[in-house]
Amino acid sequence: MMRSSALHACNRCLGSIKGVPQTSKSPKLFLQLGQRRFYTRQEERHIRATSTDGRLLSTVNARGGKRNASSLSQQGIKNHNVAPGFESNEHQPKSNPEERQLLMPNNLFHPISTSPSADMRKRAAFIKQNAYCPHPDHRQTRMAQSPDDPEARKTGSMAPKHVSFECPDCGIPVSCSEEHWADDYEAHLEICDTLREINEDDHDLRSGRFFPEFEYARDQIEEAMVNMTNWDTFLFSREFQAINDERSLRQATRLLTYPVTIGSILHELSPYNIKKEGRLTVEGLKSFSALRYTLHPPKSGGGPDIKGLRPTPPPMRIFILGARAESSLPREVWVQLTHLFPRVSFHLIFIGPESMTNRDEEFPLPERTPGNPFGAVIEDRITHSMKISTYVEYYNTLHEAGQFYPYDPYFDCFVLFHPGLGHPASSHEWAGTIPQLLETKVPIIVTGYTQFDMERDIDWVRKTVGGEMDILMEPGENRFRSLRWDLNDLDPQDISCGNWGVWAFRGKRYETTKKDAE
Repeated sequence: MMRSSALHACNRCLGSIKGVPQTSKSPKLFLQLGQRRFYTRQEERHIRATSTDGRLLSTVNARGGKRNASSLSQQGIKNHNVAPGFESNEHQPKSNPEERQLLMPNNLFHPISTSPSADMRKRAAFIKQNAYCPHPDHRQTRMAQSPDDPEARKTGSMAPKHVSFECPDCGIPVSCSEEHWADDYEAHLEICDTLREINEDDHDLRSGRFFPEFEYARDQIEEAMVNMTNWDTFLFSREFQAINDERSLRQATRLLTYPVTIGSILHELSPYNIKKEGRLTVEGLKSFSALRYTLHPPKSGGGPDIKGLRPTPPPMRIFILGARAESSLPREVWVQLTHLFPRVSFHLIFIGPESMTNRDEEFPLPERTPGNPFGAVIEDRITHSMKISTYVEYYNTLHEAGQFYPYDPYFDCFVLFHPGLGHPASSHEWAGTIPQLLETKVPIIVTGYTQFDMERDIDWVRKTVGGEMDILMEPGENRFRSLRWDLNDLDPQDISCGNWGVWAFRGKRYETTKKDAE
């Protein structure tokens, strides 16, 4: 039996979850800030005798000014010290259907159109307004991107129609009618279980429970070795709190996949190597060995006194291009990088027009000045070894201005999370950027949502730059991909997980050779 969330949340938080006002409906019986009243014992007896609705919580001793605990709970009188929504069923008040309910682990599945969460109901309305029925009798609404694309199955003559029928097994709108859902049920079964898992995971995030999986590990002693074989060994060797539930593990890896994917490639104990099926190429060993030389420096013998002063190397710069959701991750997530490499400092640079989306209230964009010509948002007090800069700009503009010159293969690295290099809707935005990245001769790490997404990106890069690149790491599944699946609201048939695949490349280097004199 799971512990109640009331043990981990204050009354104000639980009240906001339940939608219950924090002040009592009987102000004369409850202490109010700014209107504190002290009852005499005669008044107290009178209130106890005349109270019929059980609203009395406690009284204040007129002499000592201390709150006396009420013993009326045994007499059927409601105790307001219990958080709203956690009273015994005998005295539970009738809740408004519109109020958000606290969902228990055995009550996470709901059809999203009738979900207790208003966010989920809005999401259901969005899906029904934008997603189309995948039944083969309909005409195509777009060009099929691959033979496995559900759109390729549509060969009929019926007009496209938006989805409106929710599958009773997964709770997601997947068909325009019950007849089409039943007729195409065999194809839907391939993803039905995954869609139900997505449904329950999304409700779990809105359940109001306490999330111990989001309490991250701190720094360790340097002698503690990190095992990067898989998620289980990594979390254990990094001394995270034990996560014994699969759903909690999925929620945790959804965030940790971003820093750990980078760290698993750059770390000296990386699971990727030049052995058979290690996926690392000879050129990749050269590039990543240069970065590992910087990330794992020998002990300098420095100390806190004057004699212990030592020269400090520049920070390791990681450029994250096309930043979207990863730029708004909690900073405690990115700090995990500093725990993997405790002797160096990091400078994370998020670049992209969507890097500050929905964050205007948190960090209003500064004015562009001669000292800050591109209006960068600087966060330099995260830790003593990490700094984050965010540029709401395209990288090719910054590259042409020489904002980050010079580039050093020992201190710089580019990362592209799900860039969509070969996607028809976004490939034109990368056409001018990829040649500029190759000019730097710096490693470029790229992830993809699916195998097809990753292979499409590789084919596009090869067609764009020809033979001017070296593959550093062969494409394949990422050992530290997100274990949680995500749903495309524009197409419920399209499911993916964050950072499913990973590969790396770099601009080709030409070795200078001398011709023997004749």
